[in-house]
Order: sequence, then C-alpha cells, then structure tokens
Amino acid sequence: MFGFKLERAPAPLLQRFAIPIVAVAITFILASIFILVAGANPLEVFYEILIKPFSKRTSRIEILVQATPLILTGVAVAFAFAAGYYNIGAEGQLYAGALAAALVGPKLAALPSVLAIIIMLLAGFVAGALWALLPALLKVKLKVDEVVTTLLLNSVILFFISALLNGVWRDPISGWPKSPAIARSAEFPQIIARSRLHFGFIIALLSLLVLWWVLKRTRFGLELKAVGLGQDAARFMNIKVAKTMLTAALISGGIAGIAGVSEVAGLHHYLIDGISPGYGYTGIIVATFGSLNAIGIAFAALFLALIDTGSLSASRSLGIPAYLGDVIQATLLLATLVALLLNNYRIRRKNA
Repeated sequence: MFGFKLERAPAPLLQRFAIPIVAVAITFILASIFILVAGANPLEVFYEILIKPFSKRTSRIEILVQATPLILTGVAVAFAFAAGYYNIGAEGQLYAGALAAALVGPKLAALPSVLAIIIMLLAGFVAGALWALLPALLKVKLKVDEVVTTLLLNSVILFFISALLNGVWRDPISGWPKSPAIARSAEFPQIIARSRLHFGFIIALLSLLVLWWVLKRTRFGLELKAVGLGQDAARFMNIKVAKTMLTAALISGGIAGIAGVSEVAGLHHYLIDGISPGYGYTGIIVATFGSLNAIGIAFAALFLALIDTGSLSASRSLGIPAYLGDVIQATLLLATLVALLLNNYRIRRKNA
C-alpha cells in the first residue's frame, strides 16, 4: 500500500509555480460564500469584477491608475522583506511623502516643470526614508520588533496630518480640510490625454526595473537576500547585517514616500485626509502575492487594481456591498501566506 507524507524540504519548482494559482482559487471559493450570503450570483459578480472592466477604455485606464501606488508600495515592501525586515509602515511612509509634497510643492512655481518634479520626488523619498528611520534603528540597535513600531507610526502620522488639515491648513472659505495646492510646474503630466493616468505610472514601472536590477544584478541585492535568508550565515559571509537591513528599510520607506508624492502630484494636487485608502497595507499583499520579485509584483498590482475597479462596477450594477473588493484582497493575503508556507515542504510518496 502506498501513501503520502509531508516533509520539510524546499518545494519543487512546479509546486512553487502553482502556489499563486492555488491562492487565487481558494480566494474566489471563499469569496463566493460571501457573495451568496449577500444574495448575488458569484458568476455574475466575478464577470463584473474580472472581465467587464476590460470592455471599457475608461476602466482599462483606471486599472493602471489604481495599480500605480500599488506597484510603488509593493516594491517598497519587497525591498524590506527581501532583507528580512518586515516593514508594515508603508502606509505611514506614503503619507510622509505626501506631506513633503504638500509642503514643498507650493513653493516651486518659479521652477521649470522637470526640476520641480525632481525636487518633489527627492523630498518625498527623503521624507519616507526619515519616517522609516526610527523603527529601523530600534530594530538593528535594540532588536525591537519592527512590525509593532512601523505599524504604530502609521497612526502617528495620520493623526498629525489630520491635525494639520483640520487646523492651519483648513480652507478658511469652504472649510474643506486640505493643504494648499502645489504649483502647476510640480504637477505630474498626463500620459494619456483626458484621463487620470499620469507620470507616476512611469515612475512605478521604473521602480520595478530598479527592484529587478538590484536583486538580480548587484552585490547589494545578494547581500539583501542573504540577510533575509539567515542573519547568522550572512555574518559568516562577512556581510554587515545591521547596515544592510538599515539600508533596506530606508530604501523601502523612500519608495513608499514616492508613492505619496505620486498621489499628490498626479491626481489630487493637494494633500487630503484620505489620500490613501490603504495603499501601504495593500502593498504588503502585492509584495507577498508577487513573491518579492518585479514581474510578480507587476501582475499582483494589476490584479488587485482590477479587483478594486471591478468591485465598484459590480456594486453599482448588482447592488452588492462596495467593500467586497477589500474582502477579496484580505482573503487573498491570508490564502497567499498559507500557500507560501508550502514552499518549505514537499509531498513524498511512501511505502506502507
């Protein structure tokens, strides 16, 4: 008689390739239960979410618009996770970049557009990196859990920005809580005329290229992955673990800060309270589901952007709750995390 056993060992290539597919399948099976409870037909809902957005030009463009901050936050999280630094603070670092854009942007009216945009991006990167600095130092110097510190700092900056928007920045005429508008020269140009797709999408694609190049073609990338796989082994290889992890954390925060600049300069042109509906947290799903590599992150971001866009359409046409997309994303994260555990196991056939 033959049987099977699960043993701890690196999973075969075919199993690794199947993990994202399994995670998606599990997600939609579980989502079907919620859809049935809501009184809708799962097939109709999935058609509205996954197929119908491709039938309209505006929806196709909107998928790219929604994917822009998801790619940037996904790349930000991937840089940190690759080094074993679990940055849960991309949301706060995004807001730090957006705050820097709101502070610097109005002062750039006299500069050429190219220079103004470069200054905005640098300001956002530095702001995001600085917001990531404290938890990174606590991690490498005092071994304080970065999951807790980065998560808590998200709330700190959200409350700080809310105080600014409802205080000194509140519009005295309309009472609307928003920052002063950035200079026209600092606004990102549109990629497609009469659409919301802006230069931030190009920056997001460049960030994917940088991630791929660093992890695949540089010594620093090898050091990142070595630290992420095992700090003791990395030290044995004479890698400066603390310096590598700190650098990864700052790069991660900086890229998340650029995501905040992109939202201010590309879409809103000023800072508002809800400029991010959780892009930093969704970036964790993007990076995890994308297996921390550039191609995977691109597909994951586009897939989640499709779900966001399609969920709104399904809500309007079928009357289902608009937060169904959030439920699917959360379920996808859990399914992906469980499926990724299988990377460390393989199934063996055994004789009785």
